[in-house]
Amino acid sequence: MKDQTDIPALMAEIGARAKAAAAELAHASAERKHAALIAAADAVWTRRDEIISANAKDMEFGRQKGLTDAMMDRLRLDEGRIQGIVDGLRTVAEQKDPVGDTIAEWDMPSGLRIRRVRTPLGVVGVIYESRPNVTADAGALCLKAGNAVILRGGSESFHSSAAIHACLVEGLKAANLPEDAVQRVPTRDRAAVSEMLQMTGTIDVIVPRGGKGLVGLVQREARVPVFAHLEGICHVYVDKSADPDKARAVVLNAKTRRTGICGSAECLLVHRDIAETLGQQIVDDLIAAGVEVRARGLKGSVEAADSDFGTEFLDMKIAAKVVDDIDEAIAHIREFGSSHTEAILTEDAEAVARFFERVDSAIVMHNASTQFADGGEFGMGAEIGIATGKMHARGPVGAEQLTSFKYLVVGDGTLRP
Repeated sequence: MKDQTDIPALMAEIGARAKAAAAELAHASAERKHAALIAAADAVWTRRDEIISANAKDMEFGRQKGLTDAMMDRLRLDEGRIQGIVDGLRTVAEQKDPVGDTIAEWDMPSGLRIRRVRTPLGVVGVIYESRPNVTADAGALCLKAGNAVILRGGSESFHSSAAIHACLVEGLKAANLPEDAVQRVPTRDRAAVSEMLQMTGTIDVIVPRGGKGLVGLVQREARVPVFAHLEGICHVYVDKSADPDKARAVVLNAKTRRTGICGSAECLLVHRDIAETLGQQIVDDLIAAGVEVRARGLKGSVEAADSDFGTEFLDMKIAAKVVDDIDEAIAHIREFGSSHTEAILTEDAEAVARFFERVDSAIVMHNASTQFADGGEFGMGAEIGIATGKMHARGPVGAEQLTSFKYLVVGDGTLRP
């Protein structure tokens, strides 16, 4: 490995090794990839004490940096969360291998037989902040899809990510796959991020996972294509026909289960007809749970400012507003949303149909908590991120979304007239 202080040389070497590994991994059998992931899962569980010790160093670093409680929660690992990492690796392992799948096939009058077949993207660069579990999620999904991956974790999760990465490498070795298929940038130097964004010759796509600052930087400066969501400004609209018990439980879960994740609800919209009854009950529930409700048209903790709408709080705070009807709710989401996840709470089938049709976000839900905006909860085992753009992948990005495709065309001496 090159001198870690010479960042351009270091990243060039990592990129070249990733590209060579990707060429080999693209043709690896489903059985060998499965074996690598199972061995990695076993290694994570066997070495859980090492991982928790490494995480303790990161937690201390986070405390010294003054991270918020929500960010510290993202960073923290315990045996239960490590079990979640193991379960995620095993779930990805057991999924159908997407590489080589026929997406569509058809015959042409010319005599040609055409198939569109899934292929790996190549080399994926993942830039993430405090969540050390992303190391396992990203490594597993990229491996499953036949891609090499370059992982650049945040300074906060430096030690945890290194310990988890070592388990992934152990899995690759056990399956006789190239160790360079999953590489981790071994420095906290921010120059490595800038370098990755320019690696057009070796990285095929960048996936940033983190806050607005990181994702905005990547989207502005990357010369490599990007799968990203800038923010998770998730809305919950409580319609006039909402079931009170369902609505109260769902809103409380959507906001308070984990406030620091991108699926946490950041804005509550309430139909005017129920503002003084169910709407106010929900606001009171939130306040009782310790949430600061910045309200307009409801009795909240404080009066909402214009700037509260369209804000990703990632904290025990939520904006709340009364709307005249479903169309005003949809218009509000269109103006202030980030195309991530929105939910409608109602028992009116026509309202659901209108909301589903007219809200153009990556994930749209009915009578369910926005906290389900997660690849694991979608049956993907894990996710590499939630994409809110409209090109290639959208919503949770799992193994299938980390593939491209090619056309296989078969003739029989067929000539074009």
